[in-house]
Amino acid sequence: MARSSVPALMILGTGSNVGKSLIVAGLCRLFADRGLKVRPFKPQNMSNNAAATGAGEIGRAQALQARAARVEPHPDMNPVLLKPEGDEGSQIILQGRVAGRLASRDFARRGDFLPRVLDSFARLGEGADLVVVEGAGSPAETNLRARDIANLGFARAADVPAMLVGDIDRGGVIASLVGTHAVLDADDRAMIRAFAINRFRGNVELFAPGVATIAAATGWPCLGVVPWFAEAARLPAEDGLDLRSGRKPGARIRIAVPVLPGIANFDDLDPLKLEDDVDLAMIGPGRPLPGDADLVVLPGSKTTLRDLSALRREGWDIDILSHRRRGGHVLGLCGGYQMLGRVVRDPLGLEGPAGEAPGLALLDVETTLDAEKTVREVAFLDSRSAAEGRAYEIHLGRTEGADTIRAPFRVEGRAEGAASPDGRVVGSYLHGLFGCDAVRAGRLAAIVGRRGASGLVYEETIERTLDALAGHLERHLDTQALLALARTRASAR
Repeated sequence: MARSSVPALMILGTGSNVGKSLIVAGLCRLFADRGLKVRPFKPQNMSNNAAATGAGEIGRAQALQARAARVEPHPDMNPVLLKPEGDEGSQIILQGRVAGRLASRDFARRGDFLPRVLDSFARLGEGADLVVVEGAGSPAETNLRARDIANLGFARAADVPAMLVGDIDRGGVIASLVGTHAVLDADDRAMIRAFAINRFRGNVELFAPGVATIAAATGWPCLGVVPWFAEAARLPAEDGLDLRSGRKPGARIRIAVPVLPGIANFDDLDPLKLEDDVDLAMIGPGRPLPGDADLVVLPGSKTTLRDLSALRREGWDIDILSHRRRGGHVLGLCGGYQMLGRVVRDPLGLEGPAGEAPGLALLDVETTLDAEKTVREVAFLDSRSAAEGRAYEIHLGRTEGADTIRAPFRVEGRAEGAASPDGRVVGSYLHGLFGCDAVRAGRLAAIVGRRGASGLVYEETIERTLDALAGHLERHLDTQALLALARTRASAR
């Protein structure tokens, strides 16, 4: 396919979790509001936080960026998604569809995907005014450069100019920016045309000498120092580095979530986190589940059998069974739903070594993983509140058994999920349930025994936050210079 000449700009970072995803989302909303047809793009993502589109899976961050750009998400926005399955390797999602497995020792094989990445980029640019590209990790990982498709390997192949972002909040931002410049070869270095500082706290003027030091050492101009944006906590997190929580004063409902190694689609929890009345406790290894929890949520998992084993190693199975005996509520989503049943079978070794293991037996269901993967967006009806909403499914396997007769939801006229006879244990394959305000309110009301008025309108909150993010970047970045930089790509062809 011929190369696209659409204006494009790549946002690189000095490391993971420096704010690249949010900056891309904010720029997408900002330029879309100026009347441009904007598309987000990430050549390669590594995350178990995925979103379903009408044509397959992409990273959750790219789905949020598409929303920011006011367009429907599409697999071409994230043509390579690697979903980790432990230390040994990852499932490959290529242009939205499962395309095998990439072993850790074969990581350099990513370079084989570059033609498909360029095809997706060219298609995405058709009819667009601007493509905002997000890098992955850091371009300074020179040990991975030879087969790189995620950072400057892509930028060079597609001739996309880049801006490098450093996170001052984590410390060492001068060294990280100047050090990146130092380790790059001349041709890679030439693709980076500017830098910016993210997550600054305090008086920006105090960092003027730091900006001057970086500019002098690299020759790159600074296009802005972006202050800390506290409202970012209201937007879906991209990866496990964002799984943090603290005790919320005054909350009436405490929800405990065991953070398992293969946790996936944990953005299901985001609406709960924003509820003033909810204290969401993310419990990491080495800590017991709190005995005062009202609800335990088992979230999605990319490796159900492996995570079920980890759950038992931590003793969390004992905590959950004790919680249940005390009359507590338990909710399992996707892989967590599978763990709540009597047995989970993986006869084909789809998520690791073939085998099976007993589940927690809190639901009378059994799960068998099979090769056909369900990836789809759905409309659902909540049996409890009669509320209707939108959700999505991304899972392997079939779950069947007596407790499905009390299915908590209906999808396209069929029963979905399962519930215990007393309704205190519920499982479902639906992701995004709590984004529906009526469903969230109804489920929380069942826990406290009465309906409480929640002022949270989740979807409106996301939209307001994206608007605020765009305004924040417009005030603190030289967006005209960024747009002019993106347009140099088109003018050079």
